[in-house]
Amino acid sequence: MLGRFLGLAAIIAAVSIGMAGVASRSASGDAVETTAAISGNHDNWTTHKLRKDRSVAAAEAARSSGSSTSSSEALLSRSRDSHFYADADIDGTNIRVMVDSGASIVALTRRDAEAIGIDVDRLPVTGTARTAGGDVPMRTVMLDSVDIDGLEVRRVEAAVVDADMGVSLLGQSYLSRLAAVNVEGDTMTLR
Repeated sequence: MLGRFLGLAAIIAAVSIGMAGVASRSASGDAVETTAAISGNHDNWTTHKLRKDRSVAAAEAARSSGSSTSSSEALLSRSRDSHFYADADIDGTNIRVMVDSGASIVALTRRDAEAIGIDVDRLPVTGTARTAGGDVPMRTVMLDSVDIDGLEVRRVEAAVVDADMGVSLLGQSYLSRLAAVNVEGDTMTLR
């Protein structure tokens, strides 16, 4: 009985290893780099070497020149607090935002909303936002335009949050309308 069990276990292991080898191939037939990708540069196991090398080279070139590589791509460097920040042109006003992929919509501080020209007190309270400090009232608004390095999205849902967030958040109402948002190492690429 034990011999049958061990034989079956060996067959299952061999089939599993074979299936893992097939599953680790990309559509073009090249193997996906797993060990090198996980080795400490914050990439995930699906990272393809060619795409990674291009993004890293583009980020380094952009850092050297002080600009993004094209108007269809924005490169953001990780800040010392481990977050990614961008200077966004929101309805014609430059607003510093922190990228927050966990926020469902763009969340503006009262100060930033007023800088854009929004009369916050005239907006009705439409719900509450959960923050680390508890629930706070929020007022929703439709922004005409949010632009980061030429990546413009029109008619972006946002909320003005009556809390001391410190910085406005760039959430999914903007991010989900981009072609891609990738993080490789200390560089976030918006496309």
